[in-house]
Amino acid sequence: MGHKKSWLTKFLIWRAKHISHRQFVAILSILVGFTSGVGAVLLKNLTHFFQHLMEGKLVQYYHHAFYFLFPIIGLVLVSLIIKYIIRKKVSHGIPSTLYAISKRKGIMSRHQMWGSLFTAPITVGFGGSVGLEGPTVATGAAISSNIAKTLHLNHATRILLISCASAGALSSIFKAPIAAIVFAIEVFSLDLTLASLLPLLLASLSAIITSYFFFGNDALLPFKIVDAFTIADVPFYMVLGVIGGITSIYFYEAYTRIQNFFDKISSPVQRLLLGGVGIGILLFLVPPLYGEGFDTMNNLVQGNTNAVLGNNIFNMDLDNMWVVIILLAGLVAFKVVASAFTFGAGGVGGIFAPTLFMGSLMGNCVAKFINHIGIFKNVVSESNFTLVGMTGLMAGVMHAPLTAIFLIAEVTGGYELFIPLMLTAAISYAITRYAHPHSVYAMQLARKGELITHNKDHAVLMFMEIDKVIEKNFVPVYPKMTLGEILHKAVTNSKRNIFPVVSEKSGALLGIILMDDIRPIMFDQSLYEKVTATDVMQTPPSTIELKSDKMSDVMRKFQDSGAWNLPVLKNGKYEGFVSKSKLLTAYRRELINYTQ
Repeated sequence: MGHKKSWLTKFLIWRAKHISHRQFVAILSILVGFTSGVGAVLLKNLTHFFQHLMEGKLVQYYHHAFYFLFPIIGLVLVSLIIKYIIRKKVSHGIPSTLYAISKRKGIMSRHQMWGSLFTAPITVGFGGSVGLEGPTVATGAAISSNIAKTLHLNHATRILLISCASAGALSSIFKAPIAAIVFAIEVFSLDLTLASLLPLLLASLSAIITSYFFFGNDALLPFKIVDAFTIADVPFYMVLGVIGGITSIYFYEAYTRIQNFFDKISSPVQRLLLGGVGIGILLFLVPPLYGEGFDTMNNLVQGNTNAVLGNNIFNMDLDNMWVVIILLAGLVAFKVVASAFTFGAGGVGGIFAPTLFMGSLMGNCVAKFINHIGIFKNVVSESNFTLVGMTGLMAGVMHAPLTAIFLIAEVTGGYELFIPLMLTAAISYAITRYAHPHSVYAMQLARKGELITHNKDHAVLMFMEIDKVIEKNFVPVYPKMTLGEILHKAVTNSKRNIFPVVSEKSGALLGIILMDDIRPIMFDQSLYEKVTATDVMQTPPSTIELKSDKMSDVMRKFQDSGAWNLPVLKNGKYEGFVSKSKLLTAYRRELINYTQ
């Protein structure tokens, strides 16, 4: 009696008969965009609820010292939720998604679908100085990955749907659908083809409609350009680009060094206490570092500097412009420190919002400095510099200049600032790229050689797995075996012309014997008992380390050595061989799958 087919099997059979693969992907991209939009709504509303409850009521009506306590309480709650409810590590948004694409063929764990929903709003709502964009991307990406896995879609389609989820998340948050598509292409190194463009458009459109349905016309960054761009401002925007590049390098160095410091602390409790107290002190001294900081950005664009700096504990005179400039520069310097401490303590969030925060403050600070020193005839627009400053830092920190340009252009509702946006982004990106070839998102994967890039050859090699091209039908010989034993036990029983010489005790590879090495003497029976494997073996031209060598390393070793077969070692022991012919066949097959 046959087994009944599940509803999923019946659906997949029906889908294969009636809906083409391209149509099915288009439908799924709409679904993914909708789920990303809903995820963004949930994360934002939960975060705003906590933030209004904490900062709006307790601090305002009770005591300023709550700024010190809130982040510690929030980080403790996050730690308890991860340990006792989720029971698995909740990885940071975009880096974890890049890792899934690079090393797991787009497969993401189920707990990542809800892990950030539980932890990110508490982290940010209680004062953690990070953003929600990364967790929103991770939530949407995990949902799309698991949808693709359930429907038995290949890894190329999984990656496309993950990119759709990322575009949907950004489109929903900022109501900038074009910038969201560019973000998916830039950050996730997706090839811009007709097959990928339509799903990205549909996902971005679906997400922004979802955002309008829940949030109406409310925008996270409701900017409107007031001051027109003039050609005389070009040198000042060039200066802003240079400062943006320098600030991006500072962001990179400060963030990575603090993260490396926390990574060396083995105890989670110690990391929590150190990071929690650190961020608590920073918030107590500098309240504008609380949470994402979009209120601060909006106030700066509107010229309301007192609303940003009026809550300083030092009661400094804000009528003195030099004091204002110093305070703004201090906020730029300490924001990345606060973000890194939040992550180090175990908080969940992203660096997208902190980057915008620092960029807006940097741009405003530069504009105030230019206007106040009084040596230039032209007075630059502080609101425009605030906007363009965001672009400069995004281009540098995230290595996403096109995303930065289109995001600010879209949220301002026009392209009047397109020239300064392009100029500042290009200069900042060039300076940062020279100092650091990879973005903060990608740096850890890049150091390990595990980052997917727009280089198609490298991307295809990343998807290949060494385990699947190892051949083990080579007959091993042992160092004390005589020529006669090699001929009777190895040569006659093998279809290969290469034989690994392996230690009987340890299994270590001692050398290799080629048929060319023994052919001149193989018919001289007087040498059968005199010549041993040690006498005729040679050192292999190169070896492949199974655990440490990437596919790009393997291809390079074949190219440098000129060999057709290279031995594979695992923990120093002989494992098998990789042949150039099989490797190229596997590469061609993976290239076809990648480009479809």
